[in-house]
Amino acid sequence: MITTVIVPLLLLLAFSGFCFAYWQLLLCRRETLIVNSHRLAAHNAIQKRRMELLEVRNRARLLEDSVSGGTSAVEKLHKAISNTTFGLIDRFSKDEAFRQSARKARTTHDQTSQQIYRTVRTTNKALHILADTLIIGKAEKRLASRTREKPSDSGNSR
Repeated sequence: MITTVIVPLLLLLAFSGFCFAYWQLLLCRRETLIVNSHRLAAHNAIQKRRMELLEVRNRARLLEDSVSGGTSAVEKLHKAISNTTFGLIDRFSKDEAFRQSARKARTTHDQTSQQIYRTVRTTNKALHILADTLIIGKAEKRLASRTREKPSDSGNSR
């Protein structure tokens, strides 16, 4: 008689324990999904900032390369025009003193133009380094500080 009462009670107790364990499992799954979605959102935000930083860097490089390439193209065109001009003067001038004067002018002109184009390239590189230090360096520091803050923030909210 006692066994007929105790067995159903023990079965009910065991069933209640299994129901409670299953309910806890469902709650843990839900919490795991929430935590995982927050982790993915934080990771996506970090990746987005990294891609933006990479885009800024690439644009800066493109600008530096464009200025450098444009300077080289203008320099070559300038040399072609000056070589043609001074070559025609040297070829068709009948006055030897004028030729000597034109040759000195050509030497001075070539040295000056080389210095100017070298200065443009140096200034371009210096501006790129300055922009890299000020703009990109600052953006990297912000990204690094945000990256370090995110895990601790999400850990404190739970």
